[in-house]
Amino acid sequence: VQLQASGGGLVQAGDSLRLSCAASGRTFSDYVMGWFRQAPGKEREFVAAVSWSGGSTDYADAVRGRFTISRANAENTLFLQMNSLKREDTAVYYCAADTTWMSRLSRSTGEYEYWGQGTQVTVSS
Repeated sequence: VQLQASGGGLVQAGDSLRLSCAASGRTFSDYVMGWFRQAPGKEREFVAAVSWSGGSTDYADAVRGRFTISRANAENTLFLQMNSLKREDTAVYYCAADTTWMSRLSRSTGEYEYWGQGTQVTVSS
């Protein structure tokens, strides 16, 4: 599985951004997808995850109500719509794939076998 994240940039607090993650190499609709982020000097943390069908989602408390994860299986693409951005959302954002058969949504980085290269999101006040 190859993952390519894009859509990051420099925005002001309160703005919106939409991240995308293009997947290739295996049947995209077979596996769970997630978004993680890593700020300078901090560990990589869970942001959101979505089931293979898109029917189930999970969010970190810090982004719940502001971010929306979704997927377009026909296009092999994962999205993260980020609204009402805050300075503390500044980080490198990574998409990840959990290809374990019948896997549940997970917040653990160890459950995801494949990772994209990351896209920088910087929020200024």
